[in-house]
Amino acid sequence: MGKSQELFERACKVMPGGVSSPVRAYRSVDQTPPFIQQAEGAYIYDADGYTYIDYVGSWGPMILGHARPEVVDAICEAAEKGTSFGAPTEGEIILCEMIRDACPSAEMVRLVNSGTEAVMSAIRAARGYTGRDKIIKFEGCYHGHADGLLVKAGSGLMTAGIPDSAGVPDAYARQTLIADYNDLESVKTLFETYPDQIAALIVEPVAANMGVVPPVPGFLEGLRQLTKQYGAVLIFDEVITGFRLSYSGAQGYYNVIPDMTTFGKIIGGGMPLAAYAGKKEIMEMVAPNGPVYQAGTLSGNPAAVAAGITTLELLKAMPDVYDRLERLGALLEDAYQGLIAKYGIRAVCNRVGSLLSIFFTDVAVRDYKTAASSDLEKFKVYFSSMLSSGIYIAPSQFEALFISAAHTEADVARTKKAIEKALSQWKVLH
Repeated sequence: MGKSQELFERACKVMPGGVSSPVRAYRSVDQTPPFIQQAEGAYIYDADGYTYIDYVGSWGPMILGHARPEVVDAICEAAEKGTSFGAPTEGEIILCEMIRDACPSAEMVRLVNSGTEAVMSAIRAARGYTGRDKIIKFEGCYHGHADGLLVKAGSGLMTAGIPDSAGVPDAYARQTLIADYNDLESVKTLFETYPDQIAALIVEPVAANMGVVPPVPGFLEGLRQLTKQYGAVLIFDEVITGFRLSYSGAQGYYNVIPDMTTFGKIIGGGMPLAAYAGKKEIMEMVAPNGPVYQAGTLSGNPAAVAAGITTLELLKAMPDVYDRLERLGALLEDAYQGLIAKYGIRAVCNRVGSLLSIFFTDVAVRDYKTAASSDLEKFKVYFSSMLSSGIYIAPSQFEALFISAAHTEADVARTKKAIEKALSQWKVLH
């Protein structure tokens, strides 16, 4: 029995499913999860001594790679002065100013601890601002585990085959309206049906929780027009895309400016930190300035803030970092596309910048229904082969591969060999 297996059996006695987050359990791929001991750069090391090229990157935050020395030093320096004060610090101002200066929608910013908290708070602010109750979200888009958003959500819910979550009151869920991603007509129909009741529309500008699904041309622009027409708040969930697709996020990448934005992952440099931001008139609704209450003991934690500031400083000081991520992403996409064609595999590859997914289906993936047509048994074979070849990817068909600035062309070349082994193995077995 390996060390990871031993640790997992211990964990199952004290933690639901042996994990702190469902998709880490590896149930969907019929395996025991490797328990990680450390990571550096583009590599991650497990308790059994195996080394992997990491394309999970802590589910997105590690855009600079693991244990970047400058970020580690910033965390240690901050922690030496105290790990939490529950009081204002200058670091909070600096980080919020950096977010404001980078992202066009962020006139004011409130720091929180997780993407779920950021989204929940942004929606509450939008409801307070508009005086309306209903929201629109898209089938297959995941916005954290707040009650009203666990309706037709993606990510771990798709992996586990759970369409909704137990414990969510029907009355609350009924305030959430569902539209089809990349389908403006479905959105228009909801606005025509509830013209004066919709507070906000929330969207992942690039869906990344049903696998990577880019917006079709005109989709984001159409959402901007419709929300303006009906007086609803447009919220971009940039927990994943923020500071990843560009320094100004997806809103800068696509030049579509929402009313509010939620951030997480990269802005904390791998530490628990997130934020919601938006127009001043909306953010002024938040306590203590306005009647929308939101608070948090550990919000703006000094160590997390230091990690975030340093990460954003490094990204801003590396003028070619996004070009490099684009090049690496294109190399990996080309590897997938070429090998899919070589072996005649029914699969498609979607990519935007440093986000990429392979779907084992023969239809173009542009929404939840087409993503859900993927062959999950085929994914299991592929996943198992990749892991055995030392390539660490998410144990779910419906997650993204994350490329970091620490990855190299040599890493991509080694990954290509692993992909070929995985796809050729499927061809032989089936």
